[in-house]
Amino acid sequence: MKKSVFLVAAFISFSSLVNAQDPAIIKKEIKTISKQESALKKEKKEERKALRKLNGQEVSVQSKDQFASDFAKVTDVKWKRNAYFDEATFMKDGKVTVSYYDHASKLVGTTAVVSFAELPQNAQKYIKNKFKDYSIGSVIFFDDNEFNDTDMLLYGLQFDDEDNYFVELIKNSTKTLVRVRPDGEVFYFTEIK
Repeated sequence: MKKSVFLVAAFISFSSLVNAQDPAIIKKEIKTISKQESALKKEKKEERKALRKLNGQEVSVQSKDQFASDFAKVTDVKWKRNAYFDEATFMKDGKVTVSYYDHASKLVGTTAVVSFAELPQNAQKYIKNKFKDYSIGSVIFFDDNEFNDTDMLLYGLQFDDEDNYFVELIKNSTKTLVRVRPDGEVFYFTEIK
């Protein structure tokens, strides 16, 4: 009796292992996960607030005051206003840096031109292997202000406010932009012709 119970238990365990390796089941699980990811992305996109346009052409005094508070030691600053942000361009740690202030004159984040060598090693390796026929253009690091929920807008696209690198990959007259997370994961971002 014990042998038959053991055999039945072994058979059930074996069947579940075989089913777990069944390509049809794996494909079904992948589709389910993909649907869940798509639903989460859609939900996140719906939650995303539309960026608020700035009124007027002049940089706000409040943005300049906030900048002075955020970057007290910076003196040589060039200001401009675009549709959504007041931008301050300056040198920080030997790098051209731009800080972005939203409609409430709060720091959204900064961008800095960095070298390809500053990307995480696994991202460098992935890009070199996956984009062999491309030359590497500029690399920009976006450093998010975690205390402001306003999303950022780069290359004409709004994205979640989180630290990311953006790498221009050039082939012929087309630039492909990839987004690289600090952990080294690489994602397609957009294409510029």
